[in-house]
Amino acid sequence: MSQPLISVVGPCGAGKTTLVSGLRARGVNSRQTSQEHSYVRDMWRRLAQPDLLVYLDARLDTIRSRLNDPAWPAWLREQQVERLRHARLHCNLYIETDGLTPEEVLERVLAALDDCG
Repeated sequence: MSQPLISVVGPCGAGKTTLVSGLRARGVNSRQTSQEHSYVRDMWRRLAQPDLLVYLDARLDTIRSRLNDPAWPAWLREQQVERLRHARLHCNLYIETDGLTPEEVLERVLAALDDCG
């Protein structure tokens, strides 16, 4: 039996790349799906067909801080959230990453995986 696939979506700066790196370092089959850049509402499902969909979210001020860009546009986050709406409705795990360390986000996902068996 193959290892389940974890797909991670969310707006830019929410922590997707960092989470996937942490999951892979622990041997978890995971990938980042760049749904926020696609008008295809279920791109996350078409590309990955994940067993578990994780949605990471972050407020605009958090994104600006993480991207080191105080002028990162609010309209872009709003556009990405709209593009991610379908994924948000279908995610198995939703995490607001504001105020969390990358390790805390990773631990929440690993705990959810343990709960799923």
